[in-house]
Amino acid sequence: MVQGMKRDGFRSKQFSGWLGALLLAAACGRAAGEASAADTAAFDKYVSAVEARLELQHRSRVAFLSGLTPENEAQARRGEVAVERIATPGVALQGAMLHHWRGTAFAPGAKAADFERVMRDFAAYPRLYAPEVVSARVVAASGDRLQAAMRVKQKHVLTVVMDTAYDVTFGRLDATRGWSLSRSTHIAEIDAAGTPKERALGPSEEHGFLWRLNTYWTYEERDGGLYLQVESISLTRAVPRGLGWAVGPYVESIPRESLEFTLRGTCAALKSR
Repeated sequence: MVQGMKRDGFRSKQFSGWLGALLLAAACGRAAGEASAADTAAFDKYVSAVEARLELQHRSRVAFLSGLTPENEAQARRGEVAVERIATPGVALQGAMLHHWRGTAFAPGAKAADFERVMRDFAAYPRLYAPEVVSARVVAASGDRLQAAMRVKQKHVLTVVMDTAYDVTFGRLDATRGWSLSRSTHIAEIDAAGTPKERALGPSEEHGFLWRLNTYWTYEERDGGLYLQVESISLTRAVPRGLGWAVGPYVESIPRESLEFTLRGTCAALKSR
C-alpha cells in the first residue's frame, strides 16, 4: 500500500493525489465503470514482469537494492526523497492509465525490524494516516502473509470514500534486508458513506478513481540507518476525452507527489519508533 504519516502540506497529497485530478475529470463526465478486461489483463501482465524482476533482486545479496544508484543514495543520505518515474513501454491501454513510480529515502537510526513493525500495525493507521484512513484492520494473518481491509476518504471537489482490501506479504533475505509487497484485491467506491443510505456502488456506477494499487517495498539496514525503496503501480481511469489539456498534466504529476509523501511519512514513523 502507498501510505504516509507526515502532518503538513504533503498530507493532502496521499489520496488527494491522483484521485484529486480524476475527481475533477469525473465531475465533468460520466461514471467510468469497471476497468475493461483488456486493460486489466495488460495491468496484470505488466505487474507479473515487475514482480519477476523483484523476485530475482530479493534473492541476491549483491543486487538486493539494485535500484539504489550513487546519485539517489547520496540524495537520500542528505534527508531528501529521490523519486523517479518508471517507463512502461509496450503497455497498451484503452480506457485506463498505468502509473509506475519508484522512490528512495533514508531513515537514520532505523532498523529493518522497525519497518516491518510499522507496516504490520494496521490498527494504528486511522490515527497515523488521518484523515485519509477512516478504518483499518487485519482480516486474516498467517505468518508473513496477511489480508487487510481499509476504508479511505478523500475530499477534493467531491468527497470519495472507498473500501479497499489488500493481500500483503513480508519477506527477508537476512536480518538487515527485507521486502514487502501489497496487492489490492478489492476496491469499491462507497456512496453516502456514514449514513443509513450507505452502499457500495455497482460496477457500472463507479467512477474509476482507483481500480488497482500494488506497492512493493525493499529495505536495507546499513550506514547507521535504513534505506527504503518503494515502487507503486496503479491503474486508474483515463482522462475523459476533451479534458486532457486541463487535467492530464496534473494526473501525471500526482503519483510522484503521493510517493514522496509516503516515503517522508514512513521515515517520520520510523524516527518516532
